[in-house]
Amino acid sequence: MAAAPAVTWLRSRWERLSGPDRIGGVDLARGLAVFGMIAAHLLWITDPFDWTDAATWVAVVDGRSSILFATLAGVSIGLVTGGRTPLTGRSLTTARLRLVVRAILLWIIGILLILTGVPVFVILPAYAILFLLALPVLSLPARVLLPLAAGLALVMPFVQVRLDDLAFWRTVTGNDIGLLIGWHYPFPVWIAFVVAGLGVARAGVTRLRVQGWMLASGAALAVAGYSLGVFDDPTSVWSADPHSSGLFEVIGSGGFALAVLAASLLVCRTVLTWVVLPLRAVGAMPLTAYVAQIVVWAGVAAALLGDTGDLVGFRELDPFWPLALSVLVACTAWALLIGRGPLEWAIDAAARAATRRERGAPRR
Repeated sequence: MAAAPAVTWLRSRWERLSGPDRIGGVDLARGLAVFGMIAAHLLWITDPFDWTDAATWVAVVDGRSSILFATLAGVSIGLVTGGRTPLTGRSLTTARLRLVVRAILLWIIGILLILTGVPVFVILPAYAILFLLALPVLSLPARVLLPLAAGLALVMPFVQVRLDDLAFWRTVTGNDIGLLIGWHYPFPVWIAFVVAGLGVARAGVTRLRVQGWMLASGAALAVAGYSLGVFDDPTSVWSADPHSSGLFEVIGSGGFALAVLAASLLVCRTVLTWVVLPLRAVGAMPLTAYVAQIVVWAGVAAALLGDTGDLVGFRELDPFWPLALSVLVACTAWALLIGRGPLEWAIDAAARAATRRERGAPRR
């Protein structure tokens, strides 16, 4: 007897979320990044993270969540451009054009979120620029990308400190342009994270051996970066402080991102993959979840406080758990009952429409 239409529909949604076409560990890591950024926005974080003091553990989200987001952007770019075997010829050209369209749309959405007046540094403009910066290296293999990422991580913090010292950023025009390009997440440094993620995708992110060395090397880099960072002034180029773009932050937080991704992939090799299904659902639609939390924030703050920019007033409403749980439930329900996230679907449809005459492009 054929399955009822409703059962067949639900099964197809389930397979989209948990079938062979998705990598559950990548979705889990994205879900963790989304909730980390929500926590960084909404919780009072007064003390720096110290693994020996449980009272400070919430500070682990500060800075590290957004760097995990950037690293996962590189992984996603790698997966849609061939995975272990980079696309070539017309297929690569089509993939690049689609990434350009995605970048433009992400930038527009980012600017719209900034215009809400919600007092957060919106990551999407920087995300869009990072997509564009990744275009020239899409054809490179892992053996080139991973050393390139390491080189960028070691060099670009020293370049960034010079760029940040420019008087231009302290002008009104400089401040506005900084918002438009997401300078709080400086792409000269952050391209290292994207290239690292792209390199991991090229190495074979689903391979157990790759996951093992990612976990070991990521943990080692995190320990080294944060341990060495305690000896330096937080304002120096060597700093490990969140959002400092210091060398030790890049090493420590970059390693942390690799370790979290590896741990997520390993967890999803076990029965725990079903336990973390709601987090994977959020990670399957990270753009929708990220945009939704800012739009809801703006609406609630406008209605209850009369000012979307009142950060103190909004945090005093204790919004983290209601908003976080709402995102978790809504994304899980949407994934199981409808399918792909609405913004993910819309951007993908626009990118495909813009390149509809191309042939041989990858599907996702």
